[in-house]
Amino acid sequence: MDFALSSDQEMIRDTAEGFLAEASSSVAVRAAMETDSGFDPAVWARIGQELGWCATPIPEVHDGLGLGCVELVLLMEQMGRRLLCAPFFATVGLAAQVLMTVGNEAAQQRYLPAIAAGELTATVALAQNGMDWQPEGDNVTATVTAGHVLNGHFGIVADGATADLLIVPARDTSGALALYALPATLSGITRTPLKNFDRTRRVAAITLDNVQLLADAQIASPQQVAASMPHAVARAQLALAAEQLGGAQQCLDLTVAYTSERVQFGRTIASFQAIKHRCAEMMVKIEATRSAIYGAAAVAGNPDTALAADFLCEAAAAKALAADTYCHCAADAIQLHGGVGFTWEYDPQLYFKRAQASAHWLGSGEILRERIATTLLDAA
Repeated sequence: MDFALSSDQEMIRDTAEGFLAEASSSVAVRAAMETDSGFDPAVWARIGQELGWCATPIPEVHDGLGLGCVELVLLMEQMGRRLLCAPFFATVGLAAQVLMTVGNEAAQQRYLPAIAAGELTATVALAQNGMDWQPEGDNVTATVTAGHVLNGHFGIVADGATADLLIVPARDTSGALALYALPATLSGITRTPLKNFDRTRRVAAITLDNVQLLADAQIASPQQVAASMPHAVARAQLALAAEQLGGAQQCLDLTVAYTSERVQFGRTIASFQAIKHRCAEMMVKIEATRSAIYGAAAVAGNPDTALAADFLCEAAAAKALAADTYCHCAADAIQLHGGVGFTWEYDPQLYFKRAQASAHWLGSGEILRERIATTLLDAA
């Protein structure tokens, strides 16, 4: 397996790095945090329409670029590094993955071209409580009655207050779980923005009260959901892991820059062995995480069906490791910045909040490791 980036992939990475350094600078992030929507529409328009990033993973038949997981991971890493405030993860990293992997052909033809063009934002409500896919038990209680009326509640939905399209799971009269696509303007949908401590990414609660479904609202049958939804979630886990990797890398970069300037006892504190060891430990964790993420991305692009099964564990492992690494690096960044580390004027506190908020999305490290162990033991 070749882990080296191609020249085209390097160009994607470098372009993203250059654009986001300006469009998602610390000043730009803080300005976006103060808006009602949580992002700058002008920046989002450039991302979707000028740069074409929303089209990256979408097949060419649906007006996308037809690129793979590696290219999406490259973009997500740079977005995480700059704390991009935009509905990219919810729309492309999550909703588009569900549509491509689980959605029927009619839904793909209807929604994917608009997402690729940057004209449609979307999100997925995964569970009644939390941001993890757990279809078993009572974690999905939304129901569809015989009259095609949908009722339910979802407590935490990424960019749920601003998305144009909502994809929600619901049980039919037999208890089987299917997926439905709802234009956010439908009567009976109430979206309540939540006050979370990470203001760089907005979340909302969504309540569905006697929502009359459109004729083509069902985008995935219970059979499709059972067979393919885990793979869609795995791809979303990988995208989120890449974002966490970028954040962890920036925590290290900020720390190295600060400790190289801060002088104590007549020398920069970066010259102290204790500081060197802490930074080295951060770097080791980051490089291990990077290997796990890009290894999983390479597996995702392999058409071999056996490897497709392995991808579920690879993506879960990458997400678990990325969440732990990000939390560790963000905490160390604050400590090594000393008293200014947690002040509003410095950026480490922003990364710490993003790290903590995203750690439990799509499965915490503890939950994912338990799932991996169960999968491996069942296959033994």
